[in-house]
Amino acid sequence: MPRSGAWTKRSPARVDRFRTAAARIDGVELRTMFGSPVAFVGGNMAAWLHENTMLVRVAPAERAERLAAGWAPFEPPPGRRFQEYVAPPTEVAADVDATRDWIERSATHVRSLPSKRPPRAKAR
Repeated sequence: MPRSGAWTKRSPARVDRFRTAAARIDGVELRTMFGSPVAFVGGNMAAWLHENTMLVRVAPAERAERLAAGWAPFEPPPGRRFQEYVAPPTEVAADVDATRDWIERSATHVRSLPSKRPPRAKAR
């Protein structure tokens, strides 16, 4: 998923589908990053709608399987791959139930990771 030029504005339908799917998953906190919805679990990013591409964070074995099946790696600038994230094909991301399933699978993986703690306040 190489980039060139300006970012593409997200489709309101895709934003709604992502938010609807993620909102029903236990422990998911929806936030916004760069104007896009992001699903966090325990402070770790699980899934993200980058431009019009859904990204999910999956375990290494699952990632290898997905890439072999034709899913795309996430490289916002070419050559700078986000190792833990893959982008499902359009037909997967176009279905709210499939979107929910993949965000849930991602959330399950992220629950196995150590929680991120909020940064400490600086001493004055």
